[in-house]
Amino acid sequence: MIYPTAQTWQDAARRKVVLFGMSGLGKTHVSNILRDSGEWFHYSIDYRIGTRYMGEHIADNAKREAMKVPFLRELLMSDSIYIGSNITFNNLAPLSTYLGKPGNPDLGGVPFDEYMRRQDQHHVAETAALLDTAHFIDRAQTLYGYDHFVCDTGGSICEVVDPEDPQDPVLNALSSNALMVWIKGSEAHTEELIRRFDRAPKPMYYQPEFLLARWQEYLAETGKSEAQVDPNAFVRWTYAKALAHRQPRYAAMARWGVTVTAEDVSKVTTASDFNALIAQTLEKQGQTA
Repeated sequence: MIYPTAQTWQDAARRKVVLFGMSGLGKTHVSNILRDSGEWFHYSIDYRIGTRYMGEHIADNAKREAMKVPFLRELLMSDSIYIGSNITFNNLAPLSTYLGKPGNPDLGGVPFDEYMRRQDQHHVAETAALLDTAHFIDRAQTLYGYDHFVCDTGGSICEVVDPEDPQDPVLNALSSNALMVWIKGSEAHTEELIRRFDRAPKPMYYQPEFLLARWQEYLAETGKSEAQVDPNAFVRWTYAKALAHRQPRYAAMARWGVTVTAEDVSKVTTASDFNALIAQTLEKQGQTA
């Protein structure tokens, strides 16, 4: 770790962290607090994916839908209107909408093969965005003058790395440039995330082997064909299984850095609170090492 002790963290002229964990446990919340302090640069992986690496896919998909409407088609063909994605750090809907959900097209579903193609695009984009972290650390300082840096990763980071491989290129690139910080949730947090997802299911990225197995399992269990599947029903059914699948992968990633609890993170209201939390965590880890 680049900050092996609490003292090295406290004495560091430049503090750099990578936050990872399940979506909804506070990564972006803390990142916003750090950014709003005026001393930290906030690098959002999902924002980078949705702009640099998948922005054209997202815009083209919107244009494809617009071309089905004669009025909009005429305006597009004459370059009279512009269609683009208005993605922000706190509104990633254009990215998740593009990923879509498989199933009945009358219910907003996309064919499973197309769904898997978009999943593969996301894998490539997420890997590239994660590997851009070192570039943005340098860019944040040389261009904008920020000494401190927070990388706000997406919940699917554990799907694109192999924490058991000491040569994993993404984890080596991240851990050699910043402190990896796992925000770990409790069983109560997991139950709340499932309830929240059930109220508003959204598309997510999964490992292709996991996703294909769940899809085949769901079709066999329900007896439905691809065109009969309710997209929201499938992603709801998959979500709890996905959390169980991801938890051990996050835990393995935690060996590359430190672990803080979602409960402790929820108490962070200032950059000083965050600095103190990391220092305390490093001190405890040093005492148990």
